[in-house]
Amino acid sequence: MKSSFLMILVIALIIAGLGIISIYSGTYQKEGSLWQLTYQRQILWVIIGLVCFLIISFVNYRPLWDWTYVLFGVAMVCLLLVFILGIVRLGAQRWLRLLWFNFQPSELVKLSVVVFLARYFSRKSIDDIGLISSRLGMFRGVLLPLFFVGIPMSMIIEQPDLGSGLMVLFTFIAMVYLAKIKIRYCIVLLVILLVPIPFLWQMLRDYQKERLMVFLNPNIDPLGAGYTIIQSKIAIGSGGLWGKGWLGGTQSQLHFLPEAHTDFIFATFGEEWGFIGGMFLFVLYFLLVRQGIVIARRTRDQFGRLLALGISVMLGLQIFVNIAMTMGLAPVVGVPLPLMSYGGSSVVVTFISLGILSSIDRRKTMF
Repeated sequence: MKSSFLMILVIALIIAGLGIISIYSGTYQKEGSLWQLTYQRQILWVIIGLVCFLIISFVNYRPLWDWTYVLFGVAMVCLLLVFILGIVRLGAQRWLRLLWFNFQPSELVKLSVVVFLARYFSRKSIDDIGLISSRLGMFRGVLLPLFFVGIPMSMIIEQPDLGSGLMVLFTFIAMVYLAKIKIRYCIVLLVILLVPIPFLWQMLRDYQKERLMVFLNPNIDPLGAGYTIIQSKIAIGSGGLWGKGWLGGTQSQLHFLPEAHTDFIFATFGEEWGFIGGMFLFVLYFLLVRQGIVIARRTRDQFGRLLALGISVMLGLQIFVNIAMTMGLAPVVGVPLPLMSYGGSSVVVTFISLGILSSIDRRKTMF
C-alpha cells in the first residue's frame, strides 16, 4: 500500500485552512488589533505545526520508546510549573509563558500519555513470543498504569481543566481495551471509575455543576450558564442546508456566540456552511482518524500499532466531544476541535501526532 503521508497532509491542511477562515470570520469585526491579528497567529501555528509534521514524518519514531519516560517527565514538570508560573485566564491557570508563546502543557500530556501507554502495553515477555499485556493481572494491567496516568490527569483537572482531564482518562480506558487486557479486568476498571461518580458531585466547582445542569436543561439559566450552548445551537440550526455563506453568520458576526473562534468554532463553521459543510468536515475527520487505524493495522511493530491506535483514539475523542458539546449532546467541557480551534498548543501537538502516524506508516515493514 502507498504511504498515508500525502493523504494525512492534505486532509490536515484542508481542515486547518477551514479553521483559519472560520477564526477570521469569528473575530474580524471585533474591536482592537489583538482580535484582528488572531487569524494571523493561527496561520503561524499551522506553519510551525506543518514544519514539525514534515520533520517527524521522515524521522524514525522508534526512539520514542527510549525517550518515553523523558517525555512523560517533561510533561509532568510543565504541569507543575503551571501551578507556580502559570498564566490565569477566565479563572483557569493552564498556560505557561514561553517568550511570545503561551503553551498549554495539558496538550503535551495527552500525547505523552499515549506514548507512555503504548510502550507499557507493548513490552514482550522474556521468551519474546507474546506481549506481556495479554497475561497481565489486575494490578499491573489496570491499577498500576491507572496510577501513573491518574497523576497528570488529577493535576490537569485541578487547573481546572475538566475536559482535558477526561480526555486523558477516556484515552486510557480505550488503550487498556486495545492492549487486549483481559475483558473482565476492563469491566472491573469501568466499575471502579463509575461507582464514585455520585460522590464526586460535591468535589466539582460551582461552574462545573452549572454546566452539567445546563446540559440536562439549557433553559434553566438561559442568560447565564446556558447562554453559550443556546447560542451555539441557534447558530448551527440557522445555517440550514447550505449555510449563510462566509462572513454571513449572524450569531458569530454580531458576537452573540461566545468563544466563536475556540471551543465553539464548529458552531461558527456550521452557521456559515450549513449541513453540507458540516458533513464535509465530518468526512475529513473520519478519513483522518481512519488513516490512523489503517496504519495501526498494517504495521508489524506492536509499539507502533498501539501508538497509532492511541493517537487515533485521542483525536477521535476530541473531535466527538467538541462537536457533541456544540450541538448540546454533551456537557460543555472546553475541549478544542483539532486543527480548527484557535490555539497554538493544540495545533502544533496535533501536527506532531499526525507526523508520528506518518512515520509509523513509512516504517511499517521494518519490524
